[in-house]
Amino acid sequence: MTIKFDRADSLKKVNADSKNTGDPVSQISILTDRIKYITEHLKLNRKDHSARRGLVNLVSTRKKLLTYLKRKHVEKYESTIKELGIRK
Repeated sequence: MTIKFDRADSLKKVNADSKNTGDPVSQISILTDRIKYITEHLKLNRKDHSARRGLVNLVSTRKKLLTYLKRKHVEKYESTIKELGIRK
């Protein structure tokens, strides 16, 4: 199961500019797709502890970005969570 990670598809989900990957909404979208991919990988490879550690780091980074977005732009925060299906 090799799937190439495509940032452009991630950014289309949140209607972000494909060249502005520094925007918190864009970063959250990219991280969410990576988290989903690694989660599926770990379902098949339960003993891959390095991937599990990477997953925890990605979730932590996404949480920090969501906290920042909630503090600065509540409307963007709520729309991003709704579009990406993140539970909060």
